Amino acid sequence: MKVKTRFAPSPTGYLHVGGARTALYSWLYARHAKGTFVLRIEDTDLERSTPEAIDAIMEGMNWLDLSWEEGPYFQTKRFDRYNQVIDEMLAAGTAYRCYCSKERLEKLRETQMANGEKARYDGHCRCADVQKAHDSREPHVVRFANPTDGSVIFNDLIRGPIEIANKELDDLIIRRTDGSPTYNFCVVVDDWDMEITHVIRGEDHINNTPRQINILKALGAPLPQYGHVSMILGDDGQKLSKRHGAVSVMQYRDDGYLPEALLNYLVRLGWSHGDQEIFTIPEMIEYFTLDAVSRSASAFNTEKLLWLNHHYINHLDADYVAQHLMWHMQKQGYNLEQGPDLITIVKLYAERSKTLKEMAESCAYCYIDFDEFDADAAKKHLRPVAKEPLELAKQKIAAIDELDWQIETIHHAIQATADDLSVGMGKVGMPLRVAVTGSGQSPSVDATIHAVGKQRALARIDKALAYITARADQL
Repeated sequence: MKVKTRFAPSPTGYLHVGGARTALYSWLYARHAKGTFVLRIEDTDLERSTPEAIDAIMEGMNWLDLSWEEGPYFQTKRFDRYNQVIDEMLAAGTAYRCYCSKERLEKLRETQMANGEKARYDGHCRCADVQKAHDSREPHVVRFANPTDGSVIFNDLIRGPIEIANKELDDLIIRRTDGSPTYNFCVVVDDWDMEITHVIRGEDHINNTPRQINILKALGAPLPQYGHVSMILGDDGQKLSKRHGAVSVMQYRDDGYLPEALLNYLVRLGWSHGDQEIFTIPEMIEYFTLDAVSRSASAFNTEKLLWLNHHYINHLDADYVAQHLMWHMQKQGYNLEQGPDLITIVKLYAERSKTLKEMAESCAYCYIDFDEFDADAAKKHLRPVAKEPLELAKQKIAAIDELDWQIETIHHAIQATADDLSVGMGKVGMPLRVAVTGSGQSPSVDATIHAVGKQRALARIDKALAYITARADQL
């Protein structure tokens, strides 16, 4: 049997973290088994489904590079197929028309609730006499004739055996009064037609599974195997939501995370392989099995994700990281022709950056001139005593030939300045750092000056010298 899994989001919003983990698990299971991964858009909720949400889901899947072999399929384009199957079920007696009014159903519900019973349809219209008393052209819904005896038993690939008594299930509506098929029915026909062998989805679908199994059995269709993944909680133990921070996959892109970091974090959010924490995508594919997925809810930890992101920023190829950094640089509005190439930026700032957004913000002075020096840094380092080191350093830096403009030669110029003045490197390096960057924080000052460029660095040293002169005049 060739394994075939699917990810089937409803386009009523962005691709959230829980959905992304489900997609990842389904994708990995198919890849591990050398099977097929299907993307299906379950857009039967016509009021809430939007083109924008579809675009957001596709964007998230593409950013994570969770590619699919089949799809995307759209349920709204398969209504003819669903209705064909419903008509066949009506003819076979496995479904029936229900003419109950809204008032009757509401009264039934109120009575059941008052009696402490579970609210469920009572099968009133299953009676042949009721069917004969109505014209099929009257407004009606179509219900699935759920078995009334016995139980649905299935072996959840994550949770083990699950049994639900059929008496707990009512006769599900499979076609609405307006003729549109319902979610639970469409899913069944899709899984059947698309030959899905394994359904991996969130635990909120557990109650849907016995209903779908009964419909599949009524259709004489093969049953897929099911595995239900536990929910993701916030640090406070509550269900993950916006109050815990970003929950949209693309928000993590916007916040400066690499897809590899998010995927690595999500795969470990409920799955383990020994004590290993960091996984390449090939390793995930090789090791992933559902029997290693936890039944317990997982808590989202942003600090752990930041740690992973910092790891990947430092260990992935700099040119690849630079490709993702490009988006953030453009968002900052930098003219990339007026500064160093992005691979240089990655190599300079990787160790001190937890996110690409942070990296983009930190290197601003490499692309745009600043109007003012950081007040605290200037107060501490741009003092009259720094004038002589800055002037001498400027002379030596200006003397470097353009063809010899290298980090090493800049370092020698700074070292020579300190030696000539018989002062420590800090007495030269820190004023230079503030002069060139506007602040007291940067990578090594020689590499920073190299990245900023010779003419821009010299102009900024002049600006710092003017600042020192003006400061001295005020004393």
